Amino acid sequence: MHLAYPAVLSALLFCTGVYGVLARRNAILVLMSVELMLNAVNLNLVAFDVWLGRAAEETLHSGQALTLFTIAIAAAEIGIGLAIVLAVHRNRGTSDIDKLRDTAEGHGPDGLDGPADPADPDDSGDPAVPGGPDTDTPATGTAAEKAEATA
Repeated sequence: MHLAYPAVLSALLFCTGVYGVLARRNAILVLMSVELMLNAVNLNLVAFDVWLGRAAEETLHSGQALTLFTIAIAAAEIGIGLAIVLAVHRNRGTSDIDKLRDTAEGHGPDGLDGPADPADPDDSGDPAVPGGPDTDTPATGTAAEKAEATA
């Protein structure tokens, strides 16, 4: 078999994966596109290993060994990536990447830097007392913040 066939197939798979990463909004589909790109690289590694192995009689099959390492890394990446996506989906209710951009600290609900409430410049919860907690509204933070607010 010629080297051109697996190389063209690998290029098509890689381009499909790049398109999936750039065009998709669902985090799981982005992870699947990254896996598609890694598999295209694996196909290239094995194809070039076989092609170069024909020239030398004693080869180490380094392309196939690198492919095994890439598969192991990809398995770990997809496991950790899916765990993160599931945790975000449980907390946010969506896995849409565009809606998750305001997850950094210091960002208000509109996605801009600054406090969420213009009347409360220090984000303390009480606009009248700087740094004081707002005891009139229920706690909406983490479990530790809820326990502290009820105590």
